[in-house]
Amino acid sequence: MTHMSEKSGQLPATAAPRHDPKVVTALRRFAISISVFNILGYTVLGFEQPWTWPLIALATAYTTEIVLEVIAAKAERRTPRFLGGGFRGLLEFLYPAHITGLALNMLTYVNDRVWVMVFGVVVAVGTKWVLRAPVRGRLRHYMNPSNFGIAVILLLFPWASIAPPYHFTEYVETPIDWLIPAIIITAGTLLNSKLTGRMWLIAAWVIGFALQAVIRGLVLGTSIPGGLAMMTGVAFVLFTNYMITDPGTTPSKPWAQVAFGGGVAAVYGILTALHIAYGIFFATALVCLVRGLYHWAVHLAGKQAAAARAAETAAPPPGEAPAESAGSTGSAGSAAPAAAAAGDEAGEPAAAGADAADTQPAVAVR
Repeated sequence: MTHMSEKSGQLPATAAPRHDPKVVTALRRFAISISVFNILGYTVLGFEQPWTWPLIALATAYTTEIVLEVIAAKAERRTPRFLGGGFRGLLEFLYPAHITGLALNMLTYVNDRVWVMVFGVVVAVGTKWVLRAPVRGRLRHYMNPSNFGIAVILLLFPWASIAPPYHFTEYVETPIDWLIPAIIITAGTLLNSKLTGRMWLIAAWVIGFALQAVIRGLVLGTSIPGGLAMMTGVAFVLFTNYMITDPGTTPSKPWAQVAFGGGVAAVYGILTALHIAYGIFFATALVCLVRGLYHWAVHLAGKQAAAARAAETAAPPPGEAPAESAGSTGSAGSAAPAAAAAGDEAGEPAAAGADAADTQPAVAVR
């Protein structure tokens, strides 16, 4: 994380801007809702992880976020983002870490291996500082943090699993077990329609998920009702409304959202057809990776085009000899502006070669 200048044609340092007011509001509301849901989960619903683990997850997430921000601020010669805004500024800075820590602990089950959970939280928060791509001239994370942390745990520790879906409603009876997903859907719809603007993504994901279940049934003979039944569970509802809609790692334009949500559904269908368990998390990670690689491809193509334009501008017209000779004072005087112009032009793609379908930070089950 070295200090770089846009004028030199390189990416600037990775300092993140202040969150958009709508995103801050979304972060705050989701941080509150996931906190309330965890409290109810351990006291009423039947969460099976030890009650101390959410506190450990939060402490780990806060510490990792602050330490990495201090390191980045020092490397980029800037003030850490959690300073200067008082307690409110610190609180807003820690919203993403708060959501990530609680979500990862809530959605994974690693028996009594608390250090595996801690490892997953560190990976989830740390990925925002490692897996980045140039978007509108700034390096920004493209991998959904909590989803990536869960996927890494599942890959590195085969004995680990996703938290059993029944624990979201284990201790409640009908009609309460129907009321819980209804509340989540209502709250999630309000959040995503009013603040994150990810309803196109949700629609594409839900429709795509239903289609892949039907296609797998028709082609492979699997149970279509069984594939569709997954959509009625609390875990699916949570994933749909609060994880896949993360505005920091999903596009903002409608058709780009459709491509992202439909892409995750299609990859999930392929992984499930290949008998790969927990495909929902791996599919999301793979689509986020493709999006990050796309950003890098656009950025590098822009730099290459800018360099070609700069070379054409600096080259003399055909058949005309260079006006200056080696060692003349005119050579030094004209070469410097040409080099400066080339550097300025080569730097522009860092700002222009970005996906127009992106927005900042880390919300939604991060």
